This record gives sequence, structure tokens and C-alpha cells, in this order.
Amino acid sequence: MIGGFSRFSSLIRLRTGFAEFKTLKTCSVNSNKTRGFSSFINGNSYGLTEEQIQLKEMCENFAENELKPFAAKWDNEKIFPEDTLRSAAALGLGGVFVSEASGGAGLSRLDGSIIFEALAGGCTSTTAYLTIHNMCCWIIDTFGTEDQKQRLLPGLISMDKFSSYCLTEPGSGSDASSLQTRAVRNGDYYTLNGSKAFISGGGRSDVYLVMVRTGGDGPKGITCLAVEADTPGLSFGANEKKLGWNSQPTAAVNFDDCKIPVANRIGEEGFGFKIAMKGLDGGRLSIATCSIGAGKACYDFAREYVTERKQFGAPLSANQSIQFKLADMTTKLHTSRLMVRQAATLLDAKSPSAPAFCAMAKRVATDAGFEVCNESLQLLGGYGYLNDYPVERFLRDSRVHQILEGTNEIMNV
Repeated sequence: MIGGFSRFSSLIRLRTGFAEFKTLKTCSVNSNKTRGFSSFINGNSYGLTEEQIQLKEMCENFAENELKPFAAKWDNEKIFPEDTLRSAAALGLGGVFVSEASGGAGLSRLDGSIIFEALAGGCTSTTAYLTIHNMCCWIIDTFGTEDQKQRLLPGLISMDKFSSYCLTEPGSGSDASSLQTRAVRNGDYYTLNGSKAFISGGGRSDVYLVMVRTGGDGPKGITCLAVEADTPGLSFGANEKKLGWNSQPTAAVNFDDCKIPVANRIGEEGFGFKIAMKGLDGGRLSIATCSIGAGKACYDFAREYVTERKQFGAPLSANQSIQFKLADMTTKLHTSRLMVRQAATLLDAKSPSAPAFCAMAKRVATDAGFEVCNESLQLLGGYGYLNDYPVERFLRDSRVHQILEGTNEIMNV
């Protein structure tokens, strides 16, 4: 069992080789050049506890050594890095929001925003899958029975097994409550028929959390079932050819008279839509923070580039218009981060206003993250368009964040 922050502190020390960590020192604006001060602002440690700073450093170290060197290969060759994900799970990152009693890390949504921003700077696509897997684990831990927790969570937390969240269908995207995949109860089993679309992990995951219709039309007729990969009648479409997110498989998931034990129902009948929406509150924060991590990685790369690149006898960074552009970019990232952390704090506190703040943070941060990636590519000129450099990959990986977990247009509703 992972024991929470005290356990994480020891893991951090093992991972980084530090004997101890010091608290963040006060930064004097007068002692920093514009470049250094901008870097400090985007250092994202403002307002964090010492333990959260240690957690951030652990994840940054993992991203630098285990994600960043291989991200281009995973993207080009469409590799799902299972061993790397299991290495992340060994640090407690396979069950971030799962309670300690169930074998997880028991961390907060605020902690999660720190974790996923750091990891996304190494590989946004892989980190995004990890956020989805963590959402599934949280749903099982929060709404599942003790039997379900004992059967399903150990393998998922270690990432010996992988999970997928199945809500979207070919005919129901933003209007999720109109889903048509149907499960009919027959004694101790449900007979499940239908199809889900755009499922991350589709064809590879071991556990699929599927929102199905067991009752009448609308949200109250929806139930959540855990469908295991060896279920007869379960099949998958081809791996989708995508703009980004190439380090994780995406496929349709099809159900043809699948027999699902009632023991695999998560929560009560008719409670599935509430489970799905509560999962998405946290999922929206996680994907928002992935956008911030991608944007920050691009910003850092572009800032270094314009400092070193010379045109007309001077570095590009000497041009005031470039300085203004960098200031706008870092402002977008910092304000987005603050919005995500505020929403995370409200979600941790179970505030009634949390869903609205999660939606606002998701919209603002995913828009801003993509904009910073795009602006970074522009600063690199022709080099930014080449896949020899990471900026175009971050741009491709972050674009879908404005669509999934609820489109940014729906976030305004």
C-alpha cells in the first residue's frame, strides 16, 4: 500500500538522489534579467507547500528522464509505452486519487494538477492517457463496492492492467445523456449491445467503464458497468489515425450480446450519468493541466530559441515585439494555472460551485495552452514546422484538449 505524502517524500528522495529539499527561496525581481524572471514565473511553485514542491520535482525528473527522450519515437511509431507507465505507477502515479485504504496515493486534485503539468512537459499524449486511467480508478474507488475495489484496483493501480472511460458514442458526443448503448438485465447478468467511439486505450485496456442505458430516455436511465477485456462479444475498431495523441491507442469499442455480471455494476442503476459527470469534473482539470504543461514546454523551448537566434545582427529576443509576445504567453500560462488550482481546491472541498469552476478552467487553460504552443511554433519559424523539434508535437497533442472532456463550446453552457 502506498502511504500518501510521507511515502511520496521517501520516493522523491530515492528518485532524485537529494538528501533533503529546501523550501523555495524568495526571488528578487531586481536580481533577475527579464529572461530569468519569466522563467521564475513559469516555475509554477508559487503557493505550493514544501511537500508539493518535492512532488513537482519528482514528476519533473521522471518527465525529463523517462518521457521526454522517447516521446518523439512513441509519436512517430505509435507506441503505447506500457513499461514506462508501469514505472510511473511504481511511483504511485497509477492511483493518484485512490484512497490510501484502497492502496492508492490518496492525493488531492490540487496535487494532481501539479503532477500532470510536470509530466505533460515530457510527453503530453502519454500523460493524457494516465489522467484518464486515474479517472477510472477514482470512479471505482469512490462508487464501487468493496468486492469491486479488491478485484479491480490492485492491477489498475500498479498498471499491470489498463483502463478506459467509455461515454462518447457515434451519435452522442456533447449530448451525452442521449447515449443509446443498452444493457438489459436478465437475472444476475446484463446483456449489453451498442458501440462507443474515440475510446482512449480501446483495444488494449483490460477494464472498460461503460455508461449504458438501463432505463428510459435521459440521464436518469444511465448506469455504469465495468466490462472486462475477456468478455465474449466485446470487439474493437481499428486504431484511429489521429493528428496527435499517437502514444495511446484510440478505437471504437463494440458490444454484441455481452454478458456483464450485475456484480460489475458501479453504483446503483440510474446513477451512471452522475458518476460520469463527477468523473469529468476531475478529468477536465487534468486535461487542462496537461495543456498548461504542453504550453510551458513550448514556451521554454521558444524562449531559448529567440535568445540564441540572431537576425539583423542581434538576438530575436532584443526585438520588443518578441518580448511582448513572450510576456503574453507567460501571462496566459500563469493565469490558466491559477484557474486550474482554484478549481481543484474547490473540487477538493466539495464546493457546489466546483463543476462550474472546473468547466471555466478547462476552457481557459486548453485554449491558452494551445495558443502558446502555436505562438511558440511561430517564433521558431520554419524550424517549428519540422518534427525534428518538439513544438509541433506538443501542438498536435494539445489540440484535442479543446474537444474532449466536453468541448470548449459546451463549457460555456
